[in-house]
Amino acid sequence: MNTPSPSKWHAVARARDVSSRPLRIVLDGQPLVIFRSAGTLRCLADRCPHRFAPLSEGRLVGDAIECPYHGWRFEGTGRCTAIPGLTGPVPALAIPSFAICQEADLVFVSRESEPGVPYAGVLQGPGVIRTMSTARVRSRLIDVAENILDATHTHFTHKAILRGLSSRRYRVKVTITGGDGWTEARYEGEPRQEGLISRLLEGERSISIGRFVAPGIAELEFWGRDRINLATTFFLRQEDEQTVSGFGVLAGPKQGGLGYLKTVPFKLLFGIALRQDQRILEAAAANRPPAGSARGMLTQIDVLRPHIEAILQGKRPSVADNPQEVVMEL
Repeated sequence: MNTPSPSKWHAVARARDVSSRPLRIVLDGQPLVIFRSAGTLRCLADRCPHRFAPLSEGRLVGDAIECPYHGWRFEGTGRCTAIPGLTGPVPALAIPSFAICQEADLVFVSRESEPGVPYAGVLQGPGVIRTMSTARVRSRLIDVAENILDATHTHFTHKAILRGLSSRRYRVKVTITGGDGWTEARYEGEPRQEGLISRLLEGERSISIGRFVAPGIAELEFWGRDRINLATTFFLRQEDEQTVSGFGVLAGPKQGGLGYLKTVPFKLLFGIALRQDQRILEAAAANRPPAGSARGMLTQIDVLRPHIEAILQGKRPSVADNPQEVVMEL
């Protein structure tokens, strides 16, 4: 496996949803507008500096976006090019513009000057089937990322779908490692998950891997004897203090036509699991004590939580220098 590539890019939209019509997105409380101008992706602050109207409610005129309130126009760099009614020269003013790019089937935005290269998932390119779902949940990024990567809740929240179809449990060795901007847990000893997805679609398993990559990617790999049978990559972003948005990409080898047949039941079951996660995450968020009064307990089988927290705080996870091993039952 190649070392993950942390970056400063946030997945904000499906590529097919970004056109010549302005699209509003929110990143860490900041409204942004994204659009294509002459085939080029653009991203600007979604706030006209005149009276603060959202540019995303305007339209594109040539290569510029026009404010719906007074018609001020801004080119893709953010520079103001027209103020209707003004008889003199247009003042030298601009609104912030941001880095934007497309990788695979997603559009990424960064507010950093050197964002690096977007990480689009472990499985992509020829020979791979990718299908995508979108979701929004009232929670925090740390809680959503941990939820995706946490194996122990699946016996209960996703009973029968992911695990818990039988009472059988396996003794599993977990190796936790990491590096700057990423951490992962490698699970060995579970030949398959005791759930519908594994029984119907996955086949024999050798290892599974749960991984977090900055700034908000949670990824799961499920390996057979010599290749990845299935990977799920979640691209998460904090919209505001209470809301996390994300894209879940399901990917697997084509296997002739068999891979396409598998995506239909998997996407159905995956959608059910997403709704189950949404319900428990929102219930936990609503029931959380007031800020600062309490912190959730940690045990040795909460294998990735402290390292995800460190990464989100801009720190190097401790397992980057001191890998850990834990034994649990799954």
